[in-house]
Formats: sequence, structure tokens, C-alpha cells
Amino acid sequence: MDKLINKATILIEALPYIREFYGKTIVVKYGGHAMVDENLKSTFAQDIVLLKFIGINVIIVHGGGPQIGAMLSKLNIPSSFVSGMRVTDSETMDVVEMVLSGKINNDIVNLINSHGGKAVGISGKDSCFIKAKKLIIDNIDTFIQTPEIIDLGHVGAIEQIDSALIRDLSTKYIPVISPIGVGSNYETYNINADTVASYIAANMEAEKLILLTDISGIIDGNKVLIPSLKIEDIKKLKNDGIIRGGMLPKTDAVTFALNAGVGKAHIVDGRITHSLLLEIFTDVGIGTQIVK
Repeated sequence: MDKLINKATILIEALPYIREFYGKTIVVKYGGHAMVDENLKSTFAQDIVLLKFIGINVIIVHGGGPQIGAMLSKLNIPSSFVSGMRVTDSETMDVVEMVLSGKINNDIVNLINSHGGKAVGISGKDSCFIKAKKLIIDNIDTFIQTPEIIDLGHVGAIEQIDSALIRDLSTKYIPVISPIGVGSNYETYNINADTVASYIAANMEAEKLILLTDISGIIDGNKVLIPSLKIEDIKKLKNDGIIRGGMLPKTDAVTFALNAGVGKAHIVDGRITHSLLLEIFTDVGIGTQIVK
């Protein structure tokens, strides 16, 4: 009997959040270990289907870096990186699109559908809804202090999001989006998935942006999770070296989304079973919540 009462207590705890988020939009960036472990993949799909059935419009943007790397290695295509970004020539871009839009996107759609959801897979090339341009970065030579312009090939920066397609889909279906953009001459670009998720959240006026990662959230200097922080705290944490490495693009994405009007952002450990439900529907949560 106690176990049944505990289940009822959990449902009651979730009730205010279900009421608050009913009819709202939540954008989830899906990546990391949660995309690899079979049990986590299954529970992620269950979470997404549950959110949709209780009236929350869920939009998924997925990554796929490790899977792309594995396929390139299998095809004996060498990879090089600059500032953590894969240099993407035309041959590599073909593989990136094949893995992201062909394999991973279809697998996620099929998994959600197998759990009773209605997912639809798209990329930014569909209806040209993610318009992009070539990403050019400046690298400063530390020895002679001269700027060097680095061309990363088919790595893209977002110019514009046309959210009409996603808006139409998300009312009835669960959009699963591959982070591929299209240029002014219809060339294909690979775009950072965190960035795509943040732009879509902004354009959809989302209530939440949730980034699933392979760490528990933002960790302070004592290696303790920071459960909540304000957007103005991010700059100081960067200057102090607390936010660094792979967390930099994630906090940049969060900052953009919050400044554009998204309600809250969350960086959550996707290695925890039912991490989405625990973050959204419990009083404490499990990751780092960032607010404006």
C-alpha cells in the first residue's frame, strides 16, 4: 500500500507543473549517452510521448557527433577539428547528412512511434526552414599575434529560422529535427545542434529549452552541481574558468535563447533514467536551471 501511496504522491507533485506547461512548447536538444544506451533511448522516448499526451508541444533537435565520427572512420575519411568543430569538406558533408538525416533521425522517429507517439523527422532543408551561411572563425596566432581566417567548409551559422513548418507540425506531431541548414544557393551546412535548438526555442517562444548532456549540469569550483543560476552569472563563471570546453557552446546557446524570450533553460544529465520528467515535474529537479 505504501508503494501505491508514494506513486500517488508523485503524481500530485507533478500536477502543478502539468497545469503550468499545458499547451506550452518545450524544445529538447537530444544528444550524448542518452542517444547510445538502449535503456536510456527507450525511457527518453517514453518521456517524450508522455509529455505530448498531457498537452505539451515537444520539439526535438538531435546531435550525432560520435556516430558521424564512427562512420567517417569506417569509410577511411580523415577528420580534423578546429576549436572543437569538425572541418567539413564536401565528402564529409555527404556522410554527415547521411548519418544525421538518414540514420539517426529515422531511428529516433521510429523509437518514439514504437512507444505510441506520432513523430515526424525533418531537417532544416525541408521547406528551407533553416537558412544558413558558411561559418568563418578568426584564429589568433599566439606567437605572432596575427589573425587567421579559418574556413571550416560546410559548417554553418544560422541566418534565419522560418518556424511556420514546425509550428504546423508541433500541434499534432512530435517534430524531430536534424541540424542541417541550407544556404542561399541551396548548399548544405552542418550546424551545431545546441545552436539550432536555441534558435528554434526562440522562434517558437518556447517555455523551456532543455539540453541533455553527459554531465550533471554546470559544476562549480568545488565540483558541486549548481542547481540554479541567472544569466548574468554565466559571464563570471566563464572568466573564472568554471564554464569551459564543451560547456561554452551550451551556455552560449542558453544565453541566446533566454535573451530572445525563452522562459527557462536547463542543462540536464541525460544519463539519468527519465531525466526529462525529473527535471520538469519535480520540485527540486536534477540539473542546472538558468533564468533571465
